[in-house]
Parts: sequence; structure tokens; C-alpha cells
Amino acid sequence: MPADADTSRMPYQYPNPPEALADIVVPDAIPVDERVWVPQAENVWFRPLCLNISSGYWMNLLRVRKSGVLSRHRHPGPVHGFVLKGRWRYLEHDWVATEGSYVFEPPGETHTLVVDEDVQEMITYFQVNGVMYYVDPWGKHTGYEDVFTKLDMCRKHYAAVGLGEDYVKQFIR
Repeated sequence: MPADADTSRMPYQYPNPPEALADIVVPDAIPVDERVWVPQAENVWFRPLCLNISSGYWMNLLRVRKSGVLSRHRHPGPVHGFVLKGRWRYLEHDWVATEGSYVFEPPGETHTLVVDEDVQEMITYFQVNGVMYYVDPWGKHTGYEDVFTKLDMCRKHYAAVGLGEDYVKQFIR
């Protein structure tokens, strides 16, 4: 190749490391097929995007079609969120996460997620690192979710709706 050739649009010419995991590309992140949404509670679903079992985090869309208190929980690791539709808030703060908002939740914070009466649907993209540790108003443990409980929920749901429990494998890294 001549020394003055433009290589800016030439792809990388060597293979990636053999141990490197495959990319995940989710063309319909907000799915057309309703079966992809995994039920989490009444009128609450999540859509997995990445379930990272080696690092213990997950990325998903949370969809809510009801108003009221969703959950009170604490995170030992950071959480990132981006509101795609609707809005929500935490009882412990005076801000409201509206469509287009980015939210950072620091490790150690405990908060109570609420969707207000006039919100018909809320969809938020979340990256959760570690665990969601559910508590009562005084901090007493009431339950938890981690990447493995999410994975199990997906397997059971996808088997039940005809996609097959292996459908979730595309999101595992």
C-alpha cells in the first residue's frame, strides 16, 4: 500500500484476542414482540440487554404500567439510568427523573421508587452493578435481585412463552 494512502476507513487488520467475548447488538431494544418483556411484578416488566455473569451486573429496560411504589432498595454498587419514556422519582429526593434524564445512584444509597398517578407508562434503561437489596422503611432485608436471579427469571419466562429458555443466552456475557 502506498505510504500516502488513506487508511481511515480501513478496518482493523488483525484478529481480536481469542478470549474476547462476542459483541451484543440488540436491534429492537424496545421490542415489538411482547414476549421479550419479562414480568417482574404486576404491571412491571424488564427487558434484558446484557446479563454479565462474570462481573455481576445487568443492563435492562424497566417498563412500568401502573402508579404507586415499585420498590424500596439499596445498592452496594453504582447504578446508572436513562429515562426513555414517562417519569419516576424517589421518595427520599426532591428531583423527578423525566424523559431524557440521566440518573446516577451512588453505592450505599437506599431509595423508594415511585411512579405517579398520571404516568401511563415508564421505560428506563438501567445498569445495575451488584445487587438490588430490598428493605423495609427501617432497613430490614426483605429480598434481593442479582444477575443470577434475573437470568433465572428470564429462562423461566422465555420457556413459558415459547421462545425457549435458551433465548436468554444471547444476553449473557
